[in-house]
Amino acid sequence: MTSNHRSTISSFFSVALLKRMLAGAAIGLVLMIIFLAGVPDPDPAWGRYWTVRPLVVIAFAGAAGGAFFHLVNPLRFSGAWKKIAAFLLCLLVFVFCLWIGTVLGLDGTLWN
Repeated sequence: MTSNHRSTISSFFSVALLKRMLAGAAIGLVLMIIFLAGVPDPDPAWGRYWTVRPLVVIAFAGAAGGAFFHLVNPLRFSGAWKKIAAFLLCLLVFVFCLWIGTVLGLDGTLWN
C-alpha cells in the first residue's frame, strides 16, 4: 500500500513539472521586475519593502501557469489540431495567471 501511494505521488511531482513551474515563475519575475523598475517615485506610505508582495505573487502565478502547461502536456502528442489547441489554451491560461498575479500583487500600491 505504501509503495503504490509513493509511486502515485512521485509520478505527479516530477522533474518536468518542477522545471515548467520554475520557468513560469522566472518569466513572471522578469516581467514584474521590468515593470517595477519603471516606477520613478513610489509613495512613502507603501513602506520600504513594497516590491516584495508583487514579486512573490507573480512568482506563484507564473508557477501556476507552468503547472497548467505540464498538466495539458499529454494533449500535445495527440494530433496536429489538438497540439495547436493545447498550446493556445496553455498560452491563454498562462497570460491569465500572470494578469491575475499582477493585479493581486500590485493592489494597494500602484493600483488602488
